[in-house]
Amino acid sequence: MDVPMETWNGLGAQLTSLWLNRFYIYSCAAFGFSLWLCIQFITKAKKQNAKHLQMFSKVTEDGLAKDQTGDRHITGVKIFYGSQTGTAKGFASILAEAVATLNLPGEVIDMRDYDPDDSLAEEATSKNVCVFLAATYTDGKPTDNAAWFCKWLEEAANDFRVGKKYLKGLQYAVFGLGNSLYADHYNTVGRSIDRWLWMLGASRILSCTKGDSNVSKSKHGSIEADFEAWKAKFLARLKGLGKGQKKPCSGRCKKGRCGSKKKGSPEGSDREQRALRREEKEEEEPFETTSEEESSGEEGGAASPVVDVEDLGKVVGRMKKAQRERELEEEVSQRGGSQQATGEDERREMITPALREALTKQGYRLIGSHSGVKLCRWTKSMLRGRGGCYKHTFYGIESHRCMETTPSLACANKCVFCWRHHTNPVGTEWRWKMDQPDMILQEAIENHQNLIKQFKGVPGVRGDRLEEGMLPKHCALSLVGEPIMYPEINRFLRLLHHCNISSFLVTNAQFPVEIRNLEPVTQLYVSVDASTKESLKKIDRPLFKDFWQRFLDSLKALAEKQQRTVYRLTLVKAWNVEELQAYSELVSLGKPDFIEVKGVTYCGDSSASSLTMANVPWHEEVVHFVQELTDLLPDYEIACEHEHSNCLLIAHKKFKIDGEWHTWIDYDRFQDLVREYERTGAAMTFTSADYAAQTPPWAVFGARERGFDPQDTRFQRKNKTKDISGC
Repeated sequence: MDVPMETWNGLGAQLTSLWLNRFYIYSCAAFGFSLWLCIQFITKAKKQNAKHLQMFSKVTEDGLAKDQTGDRHITGVKIFYGSQTGTAKGFASILAEAVATLNLPGEVIDMRDYDPDDSLAEEATSKNVCVFLAATYTDGKPTDNAAWFCKWLEEAANDFRVGKKYLKGLQYAVFGLGNSLYADHYNTVGRSIDRWLWMLGASRILSCTKGDSNVSKSKHGSIEADFEAWKAKFLARLKGLGKGQKKPCSGRCKKGRCGSKKKGSPEGSDREQRALRREEKEEEEPFETTSEEESSGEEGGAASPVVDVEDLGKVVGRMKKAQRERELEEEVSQRGGSQQATGEDERREMITPALREALTKQGYRLIGSHSGVKLCRWTKSMLRGRGGCYKHTFYGIESHRCMETTPSLACANKCVFCWRHHTNPVGTEWRWKMDQPDMILQEAIENHQNLIKQFKGVPGVRGDRLEEGMLPKHCALSLVGEPIMYPEINRFLRLLHHCNISSFLVTNAQFPVEIRNLEPVTQLYVSVDASTKESLKKIDRPLFKDFWQRFLDSLKALAEKQQRTVYRLTLVKAWNVEELQAYSELVSLGKPDFIEVKGVTYCGDSSASSLTMANVPWHEEVVHFVQELTDLLPDYEIACEHEHSNCLLIAHKKFKIDGEWHTWIDYDRFQDLVREYERTGAAMTFTSADYAAQTPPWAVFGARERGFDPQDTRFQRKNKTKDISGC
């Protein structure tokens, strides 16, 4: 069929129009194609991003799953403790609870129950962090429960047959517990454990930290505060290790501060180094490292003890430089200490919060920042008419009117028979804030009266004695600590005498100068716990290095006193009962008026002492000892006895007048004499014979009452039956 001419003409016109406008058509097509390509590219990119995000999420979830299923950088924390008094053990429990907050298992281990020979090497591959809380005991020795662990560790570290990479992979930290007053042995055990572990190839995660029980020198005010500061730092480090962070240094650490990275490392930029130094300064300032070898590097395990000859000059140079730095630090420290001493407000309080809690639980009423008062059991006994203490028998003290207090809770000894189990602080000089004596005395009397008031209405308490007990007549400055350390002790004694309160002051014979400077007291005691240097060190465990000379000088100072003086001997069976001849020589040195000999009182189990009931002598054994001692002392005789306290009194024969003993005290006469002494500016002196009073027959040695006042009623605790005989 033929197409009409008109159709061809119309189609040609359209084709001609398209051909003439072909540029626009091509441009539209190109634009559309470009738009399609862009859409395809964006869509593909979105799909790829979604795929990568999904893969990243999967990897992260897998990684977390691995961490949760045990493939961690840290699997747990094992906390080893060496404790004698329980402090390190308590810290271990606190640390375990803190570790648990990081979702890490923490295990507390008594070193006594752990065999390092079988198990310690396994810790290097277990991914556990091992923490060692180690206390230093007498003469720098480990505590009883840590003795074997430390012995094994020391032998292994020094045994050439044990590889120097024996514990390679073991990560550890050490916190030592010590007292800087024991300068020769300060934190010896903690520092030694740190060194021995390092020698066996273990890796520190923190420098060894030295906790200090000496309040005045502790970096944070107490050993508890030192531990809390270290704990916070340890937990922060533990978090970093849990994330896989390595030690942010080259391992060449010195004095607790991490050295910078090598210059070629990516982390070695100035900005990062400045930030790192700031961070280290904030975190590391309280602590110091204790291993001298640490500065030689840790990455390769223990350093070789061999030094090339050409390197010897460098080594000597470093040693001299380190010595100069130490001397400079000591000089600055001493200068700072002297500046601190000039400002009373800058000194720390003797009673820390932990100490306050411990002493309060023991029944103390604490006064200010360093004093305390407590009700004696003999005060309670005499309020009930059940007899008084041996001071009532020997010297006529009214036990229900006796206030037991101290202006200084600190002491310079840590005696094995300490009846406070060493909860009180120790010190060799006054380094704490000081309260005024008038405030101490006022609050001591108020607290004592409040304690007496608690017995109102108690069955058996005599009303007349309760009323008398509200007015203290005697003050026993023997509660705990060393009262003579208090710088204002003479003012305190004068205030006591102005209140018509007699003074019975006890000192541990470590402060001869203070004894010489002491103004008259009613009766001055010196504790003579041993008669030889070796046994005194073993029993009293003094802080002073020259303790024996101080002891002898104190006895000589006592001989110069004109008022009543007393040696107080505490017999500890199997410790000091065989030293009769040596005791007699000490008596000739101090020439005391009286000698009290008392069997040690067992105050219960104490991890701070090895004392047991086996060390407590029977009364017959004390009597036998006293009889043998008086045979060596021609100027002395046995005067009194208090069987219930397991105590006897040896008196100088000058107190036996016309065949009658005069060991009791005329307290009113003493107050008159001391007032005259003060009025005349010490010109009118007096002696112990001027205020002596006759001893009643029932208090004399050999009487059937054996020191029990017949006016009271004796109770036998075992069968709760009354003994009205007074025997």
